[in-house]
Amino acid sequence: MKTYDVIVVGLGGMGSAACAQAARRGARVLGLERFTPAHDRGSSHGETRIIRRAYFEHPDYVPLLHEAYRLWDELAEASGRPLFSRCGLLMIGAPGGEVISGVQRAAQEHRLAIDALDAAALRARYGMIRPAPGMMGLYEADAGFLRVEECVRAHLAQAAARGAELRFGCAVREWRRMGDGSVEVTADGERFAAEALIVTAGPWTASLLPAWAGRLEVRRKVQLWFACADDRYSAATGFPAFCADTSDGFYYGFPSIRPGEIKIAEHSGRQAVSDADSLDRNVDAADTARVARFVTEFLPGVSPRVQRHSVCMYTMSPDGQFVVDSPADCANVHVACGFSGHGFKFATVIGDELAARALGGGSRESMEFLRASRFAC
Repeated sequence: MKTYDVIVVGLGGMGSAACAQAARRGARVLGLERFTPAHDRGSSHGETRIIRRAYFEHPDYVPLLHEAYRLWDELAEASGRPLFSRCGLLMIGAPGGEVISGVQRAAQEHRLAIDALDAAALRARYGMIRPAPGMMGLYEADAGFLRVEECVRAHLAQAAARGAELRFGCAVREWRRMGDGSVEVTADGERFAAEALIVTAGPWTASLLPAWAGRLEVRRKVQLWFACADDRYSAATGFPAFCADTSDGFYYGFPSIRPGEIKIAEHSGRQAVSDADSLDRNVDAADTARVARFVTEFLPGVSPRVQRHSVCMYTMSPDGQFVVDSPADCANVHVACGFSGHGFKFATVIGDELAARALGGGSRESMEFLRASRFAC
């Protein structure tokens, strides 16, 4: 049985970063992934993910985002790939609503630069957008999007270059603690041992941690690309990424980065998934109607005709915040899960934290609010 310092289960956004960071520290690392590199079966795919600092979900994320930004810039420079596009982000919603007030609170508490746009200023600056009456906008210039698959590939390449052993098409079936305190992992009939285990299995987390299953809900989410021939929505002409908190739901989108199409999706809504392995990856009118209606009402230059789609999964925690912790009585098992549809932007800093914990380093005080103990797991 081969032995390692660290085994990482799941090599998507978080796991690929954890492998890279553990290998950077000189550890003997094994990464196990049931699918192919940068696959489209889980949560870290669909070409783009929004990144922002003024975090309405919880202001305690902002210090982590400062570190995540630094690490993303380091990764982009080291890889020579354009991973991070600072195209800006426009948040639109009702004054006093959860999103607008949350962004303002985070910006004020952490002294972040945010431009406030009333309805008139919003219309003047973004004439290609048609917000509902009474809505306002908040523009964050240092926000934008990450190229998600390219980010995963860059972390995997970095891990491999630093000596990590990465195995794909290798599904982990079980793990157990051994008498000496180390961890044994069984994957497709092979057994491996390590001093520490990192679990970043996304929608498959509950199958490896049954005690946490009742605290995690997997949801099916659809990403859509609509036909768009209007250059005003292009990244080349300065159109930003955006989020819109409307009375009908929470929607988000990106500037057009390919001719003739633009990506827009709904963040809100709930469609529970009982088995991640049998996820329905087809789409029908029920999957597209709400987003198409939003496009028609909000983005008059975009066609409501869907050109292509991708289906991913959110792994939801009870409060919509992340879980970064260890199971009870397993201090050398480190789990990151429950990213609830807004976690990818943190992959660099989460991966760094997991690697540090697995190799005996201290944990960031700024991550204490993400402990599982808040749910009594």
